[in-house]
Amino acid sequence: MGEWQELIQDSQSKWEENAEYWDDYMGEESNRFHRELIRPSTEQLLNVKENQLILDIACGNGNFSRRLAELGAQVIGFDYSSKMIERAKQRTKGYVHQVDYRVIDATNYNSLINLGLARFDAAVANMALMDIADITPLIRALHGLLKENGTFVFSITHPCFQMPGMKKVHETEDVDGEIVARNSIQISKYLNPEPYKALGIQGQPVPHLMFHRSLSYYINLFCKIGFVLDAMEEPSFNYEYEKNQFDWYEIPPVIIFRFRKCPQT
Repeated sequence: MGEWQELIQDSQSKWEENAEYWDDYMGEESNRFHRELIRPSTEQLLNVKENQLILDIACGNGNFSRRLAELGAQVIGFDYSSKMIERAKQRTKGYVHQVDYRVIDATNYNSLINLGLARFDAAVANMALMDIADITPLIRALHGLLKENGTFVFSITHPCFQMPGMKKVHETEDVDGEIVARNSIQISKYLNPEPYKALGIQGQPVPHLMFHRSLSYYINLFCKIGFVLDAMEEPSFNYEYEKNQFDWYEIPPVIIFRFRKCPQT
């Protein structure tokens, strides 16, 4: 078994182990991170139209698939965790005619392309690509699955600010009798792709695998396959007065891209 295949299988087994814990934690509305950072910008970039067919990649418990259905879309959502898909089906009884869930591995090109050539108006992946060991088969397949000028919107942890070995720093200083708080990060590496273990939610049964890639890695891969970058957002939390802990205000914790399938010439 090759190194990539071992990483893919290891990643999948860890998500199967974490699936029920994540579903219980995220529930129907997901967490603050998704509600305040991911969903608003993603919906803006997708610009969903009535009856569009949208592919929800690594859909988890189906939170965003259901939101897409609320906006009038037809949805095919998939995840490589069968437990996640079972939970998604249980939570989506009100949208059975709009959402179709599948168990598919995003690294399996043939399984993806069988969903239908030039079938989808758009695709979305919320906080998932950094959890996928090899994204090249997925991007290649998407170029075939999307209609001409179809878009792919995806969010990831910001690779410039959240990478292996990153340290969060919270400092306070007395400036002319006023306590001033500052948040910053320390990084020691960025350019080289690297797998690492991480906790997405405190208390999850096991750490899951994440895969750091630079911005140039993502952009060059998409451009090589035939996409063009036409929008990008770097959302952060609204500033709150509470200053006794690190939070993401001036440093964006995520980045959201919209790539468009280039028209054939």
